[in-house]
Amino acid sequence: MFTVGPVQENCFVARREGADRALIVDPGDEADRILTAVDELGVGVDAILLTHTHFDHVGAVAPVARATGAPVYCPELETFVLADINRFVPFAGFGPFEDYDADETVAGGERLQLAGMDIEVLHTPGHSPGHVTYAIEEEGALFSGDVLFQGSVGRVDLPGGDWDTLLASLGTLVDRFDEETTVYPGHMGITTLGRERATNPFLRELAGS
Repeated sequence: MFTVGPVQENCFVARREGADRALIVDPGDEADRILTAVDELGVGVDAILLTHTHFDHVGAVAPVARATGAPVYCPELETFVLADINRFVPFAGFGPFEDYDADETVAGGERLQLAGMDIEVLHTPGHSPGHVTYAIEEEGALFSGDVLFQGSVGRVDLPGGDWDTLLASLGTLVDRFDEETTVYPGHMGITTLGRERATNPFLRELAGS
């Protein structure tokens, strides 16, 4: 995990133990730092997976994709944002970022075979319309982007955000996956689904307690 950029976004380089192929999830900033880590690990990158296209999650996509040659998988509802990213930066003082035309799109329901891993794509909107979560059940892993955090959940006050939709997405994750599942979020620390079920006030709200 690399916490990058002024918004402190988490980028992940994921591989099976000892494997020479890897994935990059949400390269939001500091491309050189991410690429140095890839070089030090001595791995090739099979794909760059995006949970959504807010600028803090995609700011380094273009340079990382160019350097690694890896295809970029983008939520299909948000490809237009990635292709014109500076137009969608809602706050002054960030960027400029380099646009990128997605190589592949995901909508939820796909199964991807990448870097020796079986990856299920789940549509988990609410923070953004096309947001997806990447689940690797055999590794007990969820890359949750900005849907679920340690002790919190994604904000819904940006364009396309919706609280009821986010709650439904959280319900999908809680109902579907085991408590031991490790959650790799877009911000803050790594956690588990069981810990969040027990302590996250928003998940308690979802359970009606």
